[in-house]
Amino acid sequence: MSKQFALRHTTAAVATLVGLISVSTVQIAVAAEKAKSKPAGTYVTGDFHNHSTCSDGQISMQKLIDKSVKTFGLDWFVQADHGGSSARNCTLREDPFEPVAPALGMTTSATGPWTTSTYPGISTGISGGQPASSLKGPNQSWESTLPGGRAAIKGDGTATPKAMWRWQEIQEFQYKVTEDESRARQKPIWIGVEQNTPGHEHASTVVLQGQRPWPQSGVSGNATLQAQYEYCFDRSDTDTSRGADNQWDCSVAGTTSTDALDATARKITGTNSATTLDLGHRKTVEGIKWMKEKAPTTSYFVPAHLERAGVYLANNNRGFNIEHLRNFNNAAPDIAFGFESMPGHQASENRGEYAPNRGASLANPTGGFDSVGLGTYGGTGIYAAKIGGVWDALLGEGRKWWFFASSDYHNRGSFGPDQRESDQDFYPGEYQKDYVMARKGTNSLSAEAIIDGLRSGNSFAGSGDLIDRLAFVACAANPAIPRPAFKALVEKAAANAALKNAEVRIDGCATMGEKLVVAPGADVVVAIAVRDPQGKNFSPYSFPNPSLKQINITQPLDMPVLDHIDVIGGNVTGFVSPTDTAKYAGIEGTAAASNPSAAIKKVFNSTNWTATADGLRVMSYRIPAVKVSQYVRLRGTNLPAATPFETDASGNPLNDYDLSPFVDAAKAEAQKPGKVVCADAACPAHMRTVNGVKYSSLDVAAWSDLWFYSNPVYIEVTGSVKVAGAK
Repeated sequence: MSKQFALRHTTAAVATLVGLISVSTVQIAVAAEKAKSKPAGTYVTGDFHNHSTCSDGQISMQKLIDKSVKTFGLDWFVQADHGGSSARNCTLREDPFEPVAPALGMTTSATGPWTTSTYPGISTGISGGQPASSLKGPNQSWESTLPGGRAAIKGDGTATPKAMWRWQEIQEFQYKVTEDESRARQKPIWIGVEQNTPGHEHASTVVLQGQRPWPQSGVSGNATLQAQYEYCFDRSDTDTSRGADNQWDCSVAGTTSTDALDATARKITGTNSATTLDLGHRKTVEGIKWMKEKAPTTSYFVPAHLERAGVYLANNNRGFNIEHLRNFNNAAPDIAFGFESMPGHQASENRGEYAPNRGASLANPTGGFDSVGLGTYGGTGIYAAKIGGVWDALLGEGRKWWFFASSDYHNRGSFGPDQRESDQDFYPGEYQKDYVMARKGTNSLSAEAIIDGLRSGNSFAGSGDLIDRLAFVACAANPAIPRPAFKALVEKAAANAALKNAEVRIDGCATMGEKLVVAPGADVVVAIAVRDPQGKNFSPYSFPNPSLKQINITQPLDMPVLDHIDVIGGNVTGFVSPTDTAKYAGIEGTAAASNPSAAIKKVFNSTNWTATADGLRVMSYRIPAVKVSQYVRLRGTNLPAATPFETDASGNPLNDYDLSPFVDAAKAEAQKPGKVVCADAACPAHMRTVNGVKYSSLDVAAWSDLWFYSNPVYIEVTGSVKVAGAK
């Protein structure tokens, strides 16, 4: 049983100590900002990477926004279709609801007997509505639905129906939908692009400048700069029209680039190839510099599912090695400040769409490439999931490089968009969320405040509503205050902040994305408060979690319980110079992409945290006599250590990769994932079945295996290495 959170012996002292810590510790420690100078704020939930029929999704913009901010309750949302072009008009709404017969032999709904006029109950999982493949609603072409027909579609292109370049979609059609939806729903909703990144795979990008989502009112805004960025820097945008009447020029002021702009298109038109090695990567860096010039505080560039496409190749457009992340961050640390290492596609056959020999087919069974790490690990890519790996290497430099998640919604696979089941994607807010600090004041819950929050690193991400509140703080211990009383103080401060969905605001403390500067030999107290929300999440399944059932824990799949939290820490040794070829560039597993000092420093669970009936979990530990600059970060899960096929003896997540007919036999033998049996009678029919045995897979596997990750708190020791990337 957890200890009950009770501070009755120190309650009287806490009020006095709040004053003491805010005065006394300031002399021995400096937080990122004094508490009184930081505007107050709250954590808000959102998602910045999802798709409509304007690229390769299957629903309209309006339906995707409705599902995200209404059905699943997100506070903010970014529409980010791929760059390039598309023939379909995603601004057309779906046709009216068309009910279909119930699935799985069900004969009733939540409202009574099922009929063709009854919307199926939410608990049944029965679908209805227009099939995604029909040529109705948002699946109709631009050419057939625009008043001007083909003539209204600008730029290059000869196909029939003619595809519209994304820059025109954004500038003339999609932006108005996001602004209208934003104001109608009174939530920040704006337009971005999942860039087909030259030299690499994909990145989530935004140029907000010019857009005016809620709460702005009055004159309508525009997404002209976002459209220009797509024209200039998307690998799949081969239009040479300069945005037709826009007559864009893609030059970057003050650049040192030696890559010439095409005289007609006025952009760099090549990418990585056998004859133009690394050209695409250099073009991507130019795009980041362009953002810095045009919108330095309202842009971001966040590489997406960056392990999925394998290691980087100078003659191809594939993955990201650590040197590329360093190059991006060096070019503009306020724009390229993190990655999506918790990818979308969590319900797909290969979780996150990561796999060995990815891209192989029956016709060409060895024609693919290995995702870095071969699969995800608890739904997270190896760059962040591996302790001491790529993320820890970047944090070990003291960089501003943060962790994010995305849903990457396209479709629900073999299920309709209104069904609860999925064998491909989850809607934004249904399974994964980014929790971002948005500060009060003139920018309260605005798109600008959210981008500021993303940039600050004061955020965390998680799956399955494992937690929905987090207060995480490092404070310099005050020698004038007895240790037990100081511990009680910072725990109480963390608990109060979590209950308010806010941050600890005490001088001499620092939270996520910030640094605490302390004298050598100071003690630091790390305090954590999380809320494990009570009740059900959005999972449609209430049968016991099969991953836990195998170790004799019976826990409904839609009511997960936080099992433990790992505090992970490592030393900061300073930025690596690009001229240091041994340390700057390398693939995962090499010295350049490693931080050997990173390790689990403390594990908290029901034996050593305090708990309240409403799900609050509070804990702290002391780092004594600090001597070197360092950082601490958190991760947590619903799975105990040594859960077969899920976690190792230390609690690290194991590879999620599900067996595939294209995988090398030796790799399959080494990994052996996808082996958790789902024996409950309610286990759904769409799961992987071998010789009549159902195995936890697809959406069931995702709902079984939940994690959260926090961004780090830095601790800079005076006289040691400076943490250059954090305030």
